[in-house]
Amino acid sequence: MTPGLRDGLSLITSRHCTRAFLDRVVPREVLAEVLLAASHAPSSRNTQMWQVTVVTGSALEALVAALCESFDRGDPPRPDYAHRPPSLDDAVERRAGHAASGALLAKGYAAPDQAAARAHLRDNLRFYGAPTALVCHLPGNAVPGTFLEMGFFLQNVMLGLVAGGLGSCPQFSVAGYGDVLRLKLGIDADRLVVCTLAVGYADEAAPVNRFVPRRVGLEEYVQWRN
Repeated sequence: MTPGLRDGLSLITSRHCTRAFLDRVVPREVLAEVLLAASHAPSSRNTQMWQVTVVTGSALEALVAALCESFDRGDPPRPDYAHRPPSLDDAVERRAGHAASGALLAKGYAAPDQAAARAHLRDNLRFYGAPTALVCHLPGNAVPGTFLEMGFFLQNVMLGLVAGGLGSCPQFSVAGYGDVLRLKLGIDADRLVVCTLAVGYADEAAPVNRFVPRRVGLEEYVQWRN
């Protein structure tokens, strides 16, 4: 394996969800460089339909307060699109369950239950204390291919953040409160909120940041044809 390939693959495999952040401001110029480089993601006929709203400081504090208020009031999440199929096969369900329970245990919940899951979800709406949040959105007429292109872009963003010494966590759960996001951030009513991304410097001392779900083996998702 060449050094260049080794370095590139190491960057990819070192990315995982960060759920505890240091109280340290992310320089705007670093974010700008990452977002600009991420725009080299492929898109059909170079349409680049993704948009990002970067939220920091008092705007982030106000957004967190509004999200938590909605959650505490019992408002049900209403995402703009379906995140996953209504049913999963057994192997996929086991992986999802392991990831959910593992994160809760790593955060110190001795016996994950509904109360622990709810507290974890509320922490999600706080962006896990990250100093920066990205809200990623698409036009209201977006189709599956448009979401694919947003995925290319987001992966570039997350890898760029790793290269810059930053951690992140993509969050569909926050997108369930799209109306709050649109209202508080002045995002047009017809925009589809795809996800948010909590961004900051990882608190390496936090046990939750050392939890990395097991990835499946190559034989489970690759078929070779000669």
